[in-house]
Amino acid sequence: MAQYENIDFSPILKATDDEVVTHSRVRDVRLSSGRVLALITLDNGRDHTRPNTLGPATLTQLGEVLSRLAARAAAGEIDAVGITGKQYILAAGADLSDITKVGSKDDARLVAQLGHKVLGSLSEVGVPSFAFVNGLALGGGLEIALNSTYRTVDASAAAIALPEVFIGLIPGWGGAYLLPNLIGIENALEVVISNPLKQNRMLKPQQAFDLGIMDAIFPAASYLEDSLRWADRVLGGEQKVERRNAPGRIERTVKWPVAIKVARGMLESRIGSVPRSPYVALDLLEQARSGTKAEGFAREDEALADLIVGDQFAASMYAFDLVQKRAKRPVGAPDKALAKKVTKVGIIGAGLMASQFALLFVRKLQVPVLITDIDQARVDKGVAHIHDEIGALEAKGRLDGDTANRLRGLVRGTTDTSEYADCDFVIEAVFEEVGVKQQVFAGIEAVVSEDAILATNTSSLSVAEIGAKLAHPERLVGFHFFNPVAVMPLIEVVRTEKTTDAALSTAFVVARALGKKAVLTADAPGFVVNRLLAKVMGEAARAVYEGTPVGEVEKAFAPLGLPMGPFQLIDLVGWKVAAHVQDTMASAFPERFYANENFHALAELAEVVEKDKGGRVTGFTKAAEKALKGHLGRSPASAATILARVQDGLAEEMHVMLDEGVVPEVEDIDLCLILGAGWPFIDGGASPYLDREGASERAFGDTFHHPPIRGVER
Repeated sequence: MAQYENIDFSPILKATDDEVVTHSRVRDVRLSSGRVLALITLDNGRDHTRPNTLGPATLTQLGEVLSRLAARAAAGEIDAVGITGKQYILAAGADLSDITKVGSKDDARLVAQLGHKVLGSLSEVGVPSFAFVNGLALGGGLEIALNSTYRTVDASAAAIALPEVFIGLIPGWGGAYLLPNLIGIENALEVVISNPLKQNRMLKPQQAFDLGIMDAIFPAASYLEDSLRWADRVLGGEQKVERRNAPGRIERTVKWPVAIKVARGMLESRIGSVPRSPYVALDLLEQARSGTKAEGFAREDEALADLIVGDQFAASMYAFDLVQKRAKRPVGAPDKALAKKVTKVGIIGAGLMASQFALLFVRKLQVPVLITDIDQARVDKGVAHIHDEIGALEAKGRLDGDTANRLRGLVRGTTDTSEYADCDFVIEAVFEEVGVKQQVFAGIEAVVSEDAILATNTSSLSVAEIGAKLAHPERLVGFHFFNPVAVMPLIEVVRTEKTTDAALSTAFVVARALGKKAVLTADAPGFVVNRLLAKVMGEAARAVYEGTPVGEVEKAFAPLGLPMGPFQLIDLVGWKVAAHVQDTMASAFPERFYANENFHALAELAEVVEKDKGGRVTGFTKAAEKALKGHLGRSPASAATILARVQDGLAEEMHVMLDEGVVPEVEDIDLCLILGAGWPFIDGGASPYLDREGASERAFGDTFHHPPIRGVER
């Protein structure tokens, strides 16, 4: 692009000279019509566990290739340019490790400008360009496609997204300008802002096609061949490409401003005004309705440069490294060679949680899964639910018919516990009571082989106590999922003093096979996430019983930046579960945790809280107010007092947990809260936030990090 031709990019090339380069390999493909398409394949030479990324050296090489192809196009040697990736992956976006090395705003601007120069040239090679999205396409990977003339997608591609807002940035290589002008402002708001703020939700290929991001979608088995045939027809004029969601004049003049106004109001009510990247992205999307592409790209250059050198991005990178690096190499996990091979899974119970387990295990491990319960009716209901869920996945195109039938055939339900005999891994999903769990494990232990692993999904009970009556308690491990099981990425793996390395290793290997991130914790009440959420929920309950209205309490907790307020969270997990967790924590640590007997009265009600149209908790139902009549005080706490209490309480509890050795380091607490509670990336996790807010100093006279990690001040 002309505006970038005379810029010296050498400063960022020198700063990132250890980049893992994704090479641009080119070959000519003669289409059936005789036309020639020059096909670029992005490939970093690593296996598919290391995705293609777009660092400065990678972009420079791609730019040189595109320049040569433009010359060939001008000479009439090629009729089109195509770009795709190595197997399963187009590109996972910019190399964030390189971006963090940028030292100044000027260099940060160069990162944006180099991306614009290279990717923008895909639309300026002199012939049509085609992006063949054969797999993962995130951030800059998707922007490669957006800068191309036409786009196709593999129906089995893992994920498609512009996730930049999630880590404190914006789509800075054309996405903020090109996407709304391709699919309309409302759809672009969903992709650029809403999805990243919903725990970084990604698009499936069919969704990307339905939104109009992709022009065609083809099955995996013949994806490239189908795409090349389609491209040939487009070049010949036989295949018309309709951009059904492209904005017209009415949308630009009438709907666009309204959509932006509504989105701004929703952001303010949901996340407050402190996080920068969602609002910067919103401003760019608003401005994209008019002006030239060059002007849009220039706006992105400045916005991205500002954000890269900002504190929120620095904090996000701490959190990102925890999720991308520490979570993949769990601290304390034994050698995976010690793990027992799992060829059959047993699940004790057939209720909703057990059914979620069964669906996850059968989909990810693709081994026989056995569920049992106390009567056949419950078993049949559980199996039917699992079959229905498999059918729903098939209907959505996420499973083909053969796979769906095979998965159904792998799930078996019975009341005969003798069928656990050949299970390698057995997990319970029964009532949260020590005696009940001890009883079911005693029955199972008499049946399973001596080296079978037993796992408990308890959320707060002592794993050692659950295993106290086992003949072989060393085979028992805590394996705590979070709800909803299919969505939440964290599993807390709990080790007792007797748990063997083989049992622990098996748990970590199974967690990884399930697509989850596992963190090792000691056998302490509430482990990590529930212990700290109990602190949050207890402080919320304390404020209400002092006389503070529920809606005001919810607002007081907003600066924490969690996905939902405390009472909304309690409503999600269930009031009975919340009451049980509070009782467990208050019993274990009465001097630090608040519990109230009225929780149990509320837990018996069908509906406890009222919500507005946006799903936010606004108060108690009349039934709840009646149940609490006479139990509420008349000394409401201020929002500042409530917030300080919960901040100081969290800081104190985290410090105690580290002293107790619940986890090895504070980074593990942050990782658990990010993955299990949705703690926002822009805070960098809980401990950097508490350091910056002064809670660490107030609670224990020090900070968790030296020096404190930069980030957003609330």
